[in-house]
Amino acid sequence: MLEAVLFDWGDTLMRWAPEPEFLEDGHRAGLAAIGRDIDPAITARFRDVYLPKFFAAGVVEEVEYPGEVRALLGEFGIEVNDDELLRFLEAEHAAWAPARQLAATTHALLESLRERGLKLGLVSNAIDPPGLLHRDLEQLGVAQRLDVAVFSSEVGRRKPDPSIFELALTQLGVVPERALMVGDSVANDIAGARALGMATCQALWFVADGQEEPEADFRAFTQMDVLTAVSRASKTGKSQVLRSATNVTHNPAHE
Repeated sequence: MLEAVLFDWGDTLMRWAPEPEFLEDGHRAGLAAIGRDIDPAITARFRDVYLPKFFAAGVVEEVEYPGEVRALLGEFGIEVNDDELLRFLEAEHAAWAPARQLAATTHALLESLRERGLKLGLVSNAIDPPGLLHRDLEQLGVAQRLDVAVFSSEVGRRKPDPSIFELALTQLGVVPERALMVGDSVANDIAGARALGMATCQALWFVADGQEEPEADFRAFTQMDVLTAVSRASKTGKSQVLRSATNVTHNPAHE
């Protein structure tokens, strides 16, 4: 019997859809917040040297983003104290707000799951300061519908590392075998949760992850398909492949 559902954030409950110029927009806003003009060389340096650190394959230790920003600015002779660094990060984060697009049915999905008596959590790989990320959840009306939210920037470890899942489950008071993880990434969400013994559901409504292994217990093509996954996992404990809310196909390979 399921007791909890954990969700990924980006490209699961929220679509991350940055425009090509979003890095420069963020740097312009951040520099303006500390009384500096934009230097295109800063963005170019960030894109070439710093950005790859955040997406290095197989690395589970989270990068300390504020420290990286401080180092980047220092390369251009811009020394910032803690207050200035915070102002830069807040302004940069605010400039990226248009890229965070909440799915139309996110609130309805979370409320439906809560009505079923399930505990809800969020487990996300995110480099921004935790305070800004939790503020996003509040402003988007998601925090009020969750019991727990854990970001890699506050844990220091990224999915698929087990510690970030374990922290969320511990705070919920639920063992892995009674929880379902819903996320778009096979490597991070599905593999990490499965290694702990959680049931898994791949979210395909925003992106289709090209990686095929390990295959999730469920595949959901709309957010509301998750309700069907929860019902079937709760009643049968067997793996299913969800094609749509009205056309659900059984996957015998997972029995």
